[in-house]
Amino acid sequence: MSILQSPLTRKLSVFVALSDRDLATLERFHRRRRTFQCGHEMIHEGQMNASAFILAKGWACSFKMLPDGDRQIVDFQVPGDFLGLRSILFRTSDHSIEAVTQIEASEVIATDILDAFADAPRLATAVLWAASRDEAMVVEHLVDLGRRNAEERTAHFLLELGARLMLVGVGDRSGFDCPLTQYHLADALGLSAVHVNRVLRHLREQGLITFQKGRVLFDDFDRLRALARFDTGYLDHEGPLLH
Repeated sequence: MSILQSPLTRKLSVFVALSDRDLATLERFHRRRRTFQCGHEMIHEGQMNASAFILAKGWACSFKMLPDGDRQIVDFQVPGDFLGLRSILFRTSDHSIEAVTQIEASEVIATDILDAFADAPRLATAVLWAASRDEAMVVEHLVDLGRRNAEERTAHFLLELGARLMLVGVGDRSGFDCPLTQYHLADALGLSAVHVNRVLRHLREQGLITFQKGRVLFDDFDRLRALARFDTGYLDHEGPLLH
């Protein structure tokens, strides 16, 4: 895959019109390509001097484990996302990252990032945008957990995933392929797997969304969006701010 077609390039190009210099710097990010099997813990909480990764294919999740063994999934990562960027900037990882599917990812270390920021300031701005966008999504997830009911938070979360996948060309308005189980959704949404099953069934019966056989179908996108009060403004998909 050429650098122009990579999910990361497509994603960052939404914010910055990337120059040849920026693209050459991005190319260097992909020198150490690795494959990880489903269930592999790529980064664990408390790990020091961890690498970060750029996800090219497949899905991962970032999570925190509680003392009683419960897990809170903070977010899912899809192609074009950084995995563990904070881990190399903080020196010690504050969360764990696990492959949800078999994935392909490029390993980057602190010097890769810092050298890139020095050599290509516009690219550094684009990476800062991506990190800020991730933070905005975490804010929405807090609202999901604190103020949206189970149907609203499930609908909002799946619509957000759909919008993120559309950005990198692996989803559209009709839906997207989704490897997540109801247990994944339960750990992300603060619900039990039984409750997730009940919510998905109710949304399907209302003709809003169908989640079956590894695919999410938006049966009535506009009504689903209205139910979730889903506004894509926080995802900032409106085209390059820097030309």
